[in-house]
Amino acid sequence: MLPGPEGRGEGRCSAAISGLISGEAGLVLRSRSTDVYQNLALEDWIDANVDLQQRSVLLLWRNRPAVVIGRHQNPWTECNLPAMRRAGIPLARRRSGGGTVFHDLGNLNLTFFTSKKAYDRRRNLKVITDALQQLRPQLDVQATDRFDILLNGRLKISGTASRLCRKSSYHHCTLLHSADRSALTEVLRPSCRGIQSNATPSVPSPVANLLDHAPTLQWEELLNALANHAAATLVNPEDESAFPGLGRAAAELRSWEWTFGKTPKFSVQTALDLTDNRSSVRSSGRLHAEVKNGVIESCELDVPADWLPRQLSGELSGVLVGERFCRHRAAAAIAVLLRFESGELQNRLHKLCDSVVSVMG
Repeated sequence: MLPGPEGRGEGRCSAAISGLISGEAGLVLRSRSTDVYQNLALEDWIDANVDLQQRSVLLLWRNRPAVVIGRHQNPWTECNLPAMRRAGIPLARRRSGGGTVFHDLGNLNLTFFTSKKAYDRRRNLKVITDALQQLRPQLDVQATDRFDILLNGRLKISGTASRLCRKSSYHHCTLLHSADRSALTEVLRPSCRGIQSNATPSVPSPVANLLDHAPTLQWEELLNALANHAAATLVNPEDESAFPGLGRAAAELRSWEWTFGKTPKFSVQTALDLTDNRSSVRSSGRLHAEVKNGVIESCELDVPADWLPRQLSGELSGVLVGERFCRHRAAAAIAVLLRFESGELQNRLHKLCDSVVSVMG
């Protein structure tokens, strides 16, 4: 959880919910959860259930390591799914637009909730830059026209995304204090080659941690400055009595149908390495697939006929149509086909299957 006196926060939790309902003009909340799905669901709960015409809310929150993509992005082009699997790092799709970000406990997230009429990203970013300059006057921090915050004119310490509804809005941004930059670099790279899509691409930027340039900057003083020295109230998104329906919303955000199934339609055209490790003879093929809602709509495998009979490559293509563009589901479907072959044909079909599945991340 965010650092802070737990007992005092527990005592204020019910007061915070009362303030949300009763109409206190401005509230600063800190989430007790470090679960990415719970915190994203908490954002949506506040946006949907609080009358933001009457008050503004600032929510401060952190997550255990996670990758968060924008509403209209393609996870296969944005993140290294195999590396995330190995490290146990979850993937989440938020409801706002924007690019892909890496979260961990060294990154602070800030969400500014207002009415749609009062929506002002530049004002929100000024809250952050003013707080940083107040804490460490030597820091050169400036908001850009892209609504990022740069350190020394080139190092990104904060990125922005937002969501506007009919009457309400929220603007959230990251703030890198002491994030694991090696993990960030490892997971924010493509899983799949050869994707063509109209999905929103991220814009890579060099990043820095505040702690690298202000080594004595502590979490608590940063949080106090960002809250303008107001007492931030701890809230627990797991508390269904305080946030009814939030658990169901978090479960939806965890689902494959939301995380991958909401990917804009895309096509994959990529080479497949079919070289057998037991032989020095190199061979290759090509995969062309159309994917909609995360499901393979069409699939063509172009494989040399002298390497594998066209009937078998055609059967493999047919097995994949209608399956999720997902290595586990595709491998399970392919396993049935492999059982009907033996000897060298089975070995080559197995190699082709492995190459196809590896494309899926």
